[in-house]
Amino acid sequence: MDKARVLRAVESSYIKEVPDVRPGDTVRLTLKIVEGGKERFQKFEGLVIGVRGSGINRSITVRKISFGVGVERIFPLHSPSIEKIEILRRGKVRRAKLYYLRGRSRKESRIAEKREA
Repeated sequence: MDKARVLRAVESSYIKEVPDVRPGDTVRLTLKIVEGGKERFQKFEGLVIGVRGSGINRSITVRKISFGVGVERIFPLHSPSIEKIEILRRGKVRRAKLYYLRGRSRKESRIAEKREA
């Protein structure tokens, strides 16, 4: 029990304040990229097709279409390289993993927006 408490204490210092990201959401991530001695910011905007893990190990899979080719990246949510996460749209989905979108074209892969009450 002692090891688990120490591990949680160490992990809690690395956990960042992140929004509640769910599958079906369209997000814009601002990433900090270091090239040589220079630092720049790059944005990656796409659809969250999967969320896995918990606590410090939580990660999301984001998919976007770039020049007609599907691009997927996995981002650890509490990574120091993620500067900011913006939720642009909430999607109305009925499953936790949206891997079926991989085989669909742009128009077929649209997801309805969730209406807020």
